[in-house]
Amino acid sequence: MKANPSPRRARVLVPAVAAALLAATTAACGSDTTSEGTSRSVWTLTPEHSEHAESPSAPSEPTGSPSQERSPRTQESFAASVSAETERVRQEAAKRLEGVEGRGNAVADVSVSGLPVAASEEVRSARVRITNPTDAPAFYAVKVEFVDAQDKVLDTVVVGEEDAPPGRTVDVQANSRKAAGVKTFPRVAQAERG
Repeated sequence: MKANPSPRRARVLVPAVAAALLAATTAACGSDTTSEGTSRSVWTLTPEHSEHAESPSAPSEPTGSPSQERSPRTQESFAASVSAETERVRQEAAKRLEGVEGRGNAVADVSVSGLPVAASEEVRSARVRITNPTDAPAFYAVKVEFVDAQDKVLDTVVVGEEDAPPGRTVDVQANSRKAAGVKTFPRVAQAERG
């Protein structure tokens, strides 16, 4: 019968084995780290450095080779571009609703429901559901009113959906800062399919 190693010897042996494994793994991977602590084997490819596009100002690299520069696309710039696109679609929807008489040609295609909010939230939100019954993609412009219990309109918000797919339902969110903190009920004031 073999004797078990002493607990003291096991405590010395475990860190030594872990260090040897770490060194062997690092050597096998050939990993090198930059001063930021990021592995040089991990890169973000941007469209400018993909194998399908070449930048005239970039140094010559083998086709498909990732650049060692950091990607100019940050989370903040992505959020800003999404926000800008949402605003562009909203402005287009507002323009389309300017000439609409009555409630519009697509009120039957649209429904709206309030979203639950916490007391601390700074906006009231509504889910706008758009169902395109046609056989082609369509632009939808929707005006949502947030009304209180006395049916007083507290805010009006316009949202748009570009290229709503035929025979499908899509969701858009309408947000109101003016109606924040008040129990409101959203309703469709106008909806136009164009």
